[in-house]
Amino acid sequence: MISGMGRRTSRKAWIQLLVVLTLAAPLACAGAEPSWSLDQLMIELGRVQHAKARFVERKYLKLLTQPLELTGTLEYRAPDHLERRTLTPKPESFVVDGDVLTLENARGQRRTLALQDNAVLWAFVESIRSTLKGDLGALRRFYDVSLEGGEKSWQLSLNPKQPRMSAIISMILIGGTDGKIGTIEIREAKGDRSVMTVHEEGA
Repeated sequence: MISGMGRRTSRKAWIQLLVVLTLAAPLACAGAEPSWSLDQLMIELGRVQHAKARFVERKYLKLLTQPLELTGTLEYRAPDHLERRTLTPKPESFVVDGDVLTLENARGQRRTLALQDNAVLWAFVESIRSTLKGDLGALRRFYDVSLEGGEKSWQLSLNPKQPRMSAIISMILIGGTDGKIGTIEIREAKGDRSVMTVHEEGA
C-alpha cells in the first residue's frame, strides 16, 4: 500500500514538473533578445548617410617597445566618400571618392591612385567603406565575413580572400553598437597590429 502511493506520488510530481516546464518555455522565449544577423547589421549601418568622428589609433609594432599613437578624424558621406585625416604625430590625409584615392603627406605632396589598379589597396578601402555603407555583397567580394555578438555589442570578422591581400593582412575586426562602428583592429600577417577607437564628434 505504501509502495503504491509512492508510485502515484512520483507520477504526479513528474506531471506537475512537465506542466511547469511547458508553460515556462514560451515565457523564456518571449523574454529572450531577438537574433542579430549580418543582414540586420548591414541595414542599420546603411541608414547612416553622413558621419564624422575622432579617432585614436595605436600601432603595436615588433620594432617598438611602446605602441605608436595617432589621432585624427574620420568622415563618411554616402555612398562612396571616405576621409581619414591624421593630425598627430604629423598631418596626413587619405581621401577616397568613388574609385579614386588621394594621399597627401605632411609636406603637402599629393598622389592620386585608381583603386581598381591596386587590388590590395582596393580591398583595404572596402573593408571600411563597404561596412559603413552596409554593403555585404561588396564585403564578400573581398572577404569571408562572420558576425559575433548581439545588437548592443557586435564584431565583424573579415578574412581576406585574395592571396596578395592575406599575405599582408591576416584579419580585420570591426566592432560596434547598433549601427555605429566603435573599433577597427587590423592584424597584419607578420604579427604587427593596429587598434583604432572611434568616437563620434560631440560624443
